Amino acid sequence: MSHSVGSKVFNRIVGHGRGWVFTPAHFKDLGSRTAVATALKRHKQNGTIRQIARGLYDFPRKDSELGVLAPQVDKIIAALEVRFTVRLQPSGAYAANLLGLSDQVPMRMVFLTDGHPHELTIGKRHIILRRTTPKNMKTAGRLSGTVIQALRWLGKHNVDENTVAILKQHLNLNEKVQLMKDSSYSPVWIAEVIMSIAQEGID
Repeated sequence: MSHSVGSKVFNRIVGHGRGWVFTPAHFKDLGSRTAVATALKRHKQNGTIRQIARGLYDFPRKDSELGVLAPQVDKIIAALEVRFTVRLQPSGAYAANLLGLSDQVPMRMVFLTDGHPHELTIGKRHIILRRTTPKNMKTAGRLSGTVIQALRWLGKHNVDENTVAILKQHLNLNEKVQLMKDSSYSPVWIAEVIMSIAQEGID
């Protein structure tokens, strides 16, 4: 039975391909917690997978020159949403970076959550899950939420025509329509910026 679970776990990992980040919860349909834990331990020991944090693993990507690569942030976040059964919304400097408003990839990344706060370090990255209000989570999982959080981080006096131009270019028509709908979840000054970003594409 244990060997069967081990094979199924291995097949699912390989099926997702290199770069996949996962938790034991991703295999709960394949066997008992003990059997899954045993399988993951064995695959970790033989070097197939890597444990990157407590309860978090990846099937690492490899480069012929650079060797084993660090896991991608979006893959880590997707796995954390499964592990903690929460939604996560990029915020702060990381949200700005995702939208091309900042060239610097921050090592300290803050994500808003409707679950319990949590912090973990993976390699050089420090990931912070910060509990926030239901209003801030209304746009979680949508690009509009990332735009609102990036603008909030930049601050009213640091948003200029260049900021608006970058966001206009970054968003497609459907995303601009959704952004307009979600503007009610943002402060008044951000809603005004959103009008500038979206109106040209929608008209």
